[in-house]
Order: sequence, then C-alpha cells, then structure tokens
Amino acid sequence: MTGTELRSLIVSKWTFSYDVQIRKVKGKVYFQVMWKYLEQASFPLSETEFMAHFDQIAGYLVAWNVVEQVTGAIEKTRDKPRLGKAVNVQLDLRITHSEIS
Repeated sequence: MTGTELRSLIVSKWTFSYDVQIRKVKGKVYFQVMWKYLEQASFPLSETEFMAHFDQIAGYLVAWNVVEQVTGAIEKTRDKPRLGKAVNVQLDLRITHSEIS
C-alpha cells in the first residue's frame, strides 16, 4: 500500500481526504482516521506535506503487515470521523511496540 492508495481508500469511503494517525494508548496501537481533512481551509498541511505523511503511515502499515486489517476495518465500519471523534482501528501487531512512541 502506498500513501496514494491509502488516501484513495479513505476518499472512496468518506468523500474527503481525512488525516490519519497512529497512536499508542495503554499498550495498544491504533490506526485513527481523524476528523480534519485536507480540503478544509483551516487544514495545517499542504498537499505535498499531507502526501508525505500518508506515505509514511502507509509504510508503517506495510512494514507491520496490517494493511488488510486496516482496509477491512475501513470498508466495514459504519462510523464516520466527526469533530472530536476519530474512527479507530486497533492493530494486531506481531512486532515490538517499543518502535512506536
């Protein structure tokens, strides 16, 4: 998966280029689709910065072998990112969590 493919997956599901994050909370790792999106006037990143961020996140997903988990969860969810509420996908990682800060 590339950053472009990840963005396409999100846009096809929710129409907008929502931001994504990876977070570690209480020893669990989550892929989050945030409520802010590139098409907002107040979005803090340029398209180039946004795509570099997506390439980095997609690289993590590939390296951790969780692409199918993320794509499946996005395709199945009925949730939508909204102000203050991200769509969360708990990742089942088979690697050491110390790589994530």
